[in-house]
Amino acid sequence: MFAAICLLALRGLSSVHADAFADEQAAILVRVKAPQFAPHDFPVTDFGASANADCTEAITKATAACHAAGGGRVVIPQGVWLTGAIHLKSNVNLHLAEGATLRFSPEPAKYLPVVHTRFEGIECMNYSPLVYAFEQENVAITGKGTLDGSANWETWWAWNDKSKGQPRWQVAARKKLDQQGADGVPVAERVYGEGHFLRPNFIQPYRCKNVLIEGVTIINSPMWQIHPVLCTNVTVRGVTVRSLGTNNDGCDPESCRDVLIEDCIFETGDDCIAIKSGRNNDGRRVGVPSENIVIRRCTMKDGHGGVTMGSEISGGVRNVFVSDCKMDSPNLDRAIRFKSNAVRGGVIENIHIRDVQIGQVEKAVLSIEFDYEEGANGPHQPTLRDVRIENVTSKSSGSVAIVTAFPGAVIEGVRLKDCTFRGVEGADVLNYSGSLTFENVTIERAKNRK
Repeated sequence: MFAAICLLALRGLSSVHADAFADEQAAILVRVKAPQFAPHDFPVTDFGASANADCTEAITKATAACHAAGGGRVVIPQGVWLTGAIHLKSNVNLHLAEGATLRFSPEPAKYLPVVHTRFEGIECMNYSPLVYAFEQENVAITGKGTLDGSANWETWWAWNDKSKGQPRWQVAARKKLDQQGADGVPVAERVYGEGHFLRPNFIQPYRCKNVLIEGVTIINSPMWQIHPVLCTNVTVRGVTVRSLGTNNDGCDPESCRDVLIEDCIFETGDDCIAIKSGRNNDGRRVGVPSENIVIRRCTMKDGHGGVTMGSEISGGVRNVFVSDCKMDSPNLDRAIRFKSNAVRGGVIENIHIRDVQIGQVEKAVLSIEFDYEEGANGPHQPTLRDVRIENVTSKSSGSVAIVTAFPGAVIEGVRLKDCTFRGVEGADVLNYSGSLTFENVTIERAKNRK
């Protein structure tokens, strides 16, 4: 039986909103321009690289030569090439030819010395990300090849193996870093790396302008996979991300402005896309939100959330536009997810999601988790406001909406409109759900529901 929740709006209002969505999205896209590169190639084989051998030095030399010449492509040819950390420079496009695999060493020593980075939203000095750029302009990773992080449960993932009886090696260092962030310890004194078990991210441009990641396949990441931090003008296009380890988020723009993520495929061990802005006091110290983000025509398979905002959200998120995406997997927990708590706080606002087709999600279409981790045990008020979810359909889900918050958390202006949710197994959970409204929404319960 169909149950309709009908607070019907005039068609004219829908048209006005559609035009506003298009206009606001267009205003962002006019500023997002992929960088262009000089038509010069620097094959790593010209700098001493040999297939199936450690090419770190050759790639470093090719990158330096490309940068010094004014830019171009550092080319990884067809074949398997072994490497440690790669540090990109301005005007350099790391290009993987079709049939090329760039395989990164699982040896932590290959990612030393430590660099200025973020670990789960807190700044520190830690292992270098596998591909890193710091304060550079016009950097790219392109091509039809594969970047293989070589992570598995015997290497990087073992550092945070949550299986029963396994040691959680990263826990002590994570707690120490949390405390250093809370105490305002200078970042230069937050030194980790060897012996501390805080895994590096895969690709991390940090304080960069004009970033492009296009076409490549990314597998077996130590942790978060595509993680631009404090960047402006970022394009992630046509990328396939496939890595099912612990904390293996797909694409996490953090404290970034003017971002386009389009035509990508995500199959991840954590959130497919997670928009972030720093954690706790350290996120408030930096104080830079993620804003002006367009996500379109992406496919989300396995993961904890399809499109997520949080949980490292203390700097806030605003002006996010999601459209024409597909989400479907028995191993996808939630489609649209917001998460924070009273320690992280943060304001999430002006979020627009429309024309999303959801096949199967295990838990919920919409999840608002303001009781995440520390929950209500803190002085900072998490806020979610002005969220519009329109023309979203699903075929199977545990619930339509699960909202778990607490008195003092703010949830206002969250509207689901012109949506159809079929095959819903269970009831919604609405604890301190604030202003959550349904407008012309149809819900069909699963036929086998008890």
